[in-house]
Amino acid sequence: MGYHPWGNYVKMQGMRDWKKEYQLQKKRGDTKGQLERQKARRMLDKTGADKNRNGKADLREGRDIDHKTPISKGGKSTKGNLRLRSRSANRQDNKK
Repeated sequence: MGYHPWGNYVKMQGMRDWKKEYQLQKKRGDTKGQLERQKARRMLDKTGADKNRNGKADLREGRDIDHKTPISKGGKSTKGNLRLRSRSANRQDNKK
């Protein structure tokens, strides 16, 4: 086992226990918005090819996942509400 920067020991090989990670996040009080953004990233990474094996789908390398209806306005991480955009385009939108 290796040392994780947040103080938890995690396995350096094999699959992570995402259900356990989620429960820990809820226990720590992570915001709902942060959990929704993580859900969107994981959903997209599951569907895309990862030829360079860095854990990200090649489709989203260097791009941001944008919620068409912002999380702050009730948007969810569903396939119909997500789109890939360049970082600059996504960050210049002020959807607050």
